Amino acid sequence: MNTYEVFLKKAGKEPFSHAGSFDAPDSELALLYARETYGRRGEGDQMWVVDRANLLIADQDDLAMADRVHKHNDGQLLAELRRSGRGKAT
Repeated sequence: MNTYEVFLKKAGKEPFSHAGSFDAPDSELALLYARETYGRRGEGDQMWVVDRANLLIADQDDLAMADRVHKHNDGQLLAELRRSGRGKAT
């Protein structure tokens, strides 16, 4: 038996969200189980059914970016340049 993860997407620009998981003997039955369990009430427009063995999982070491600092652009530097006149074209 393999464990499958189910993701549903509602209409429009909504993102996929995790709906649940279950065990199935093969991918054909997994799709059938997913449709019957998570698709009966029309909770989504699209469905992903993924064998958990095929998921790539990142741990904290994979996600760590100790050598790079993320800078948010809040527009303050540009506003200061405009106020000081340095942002004007000559």
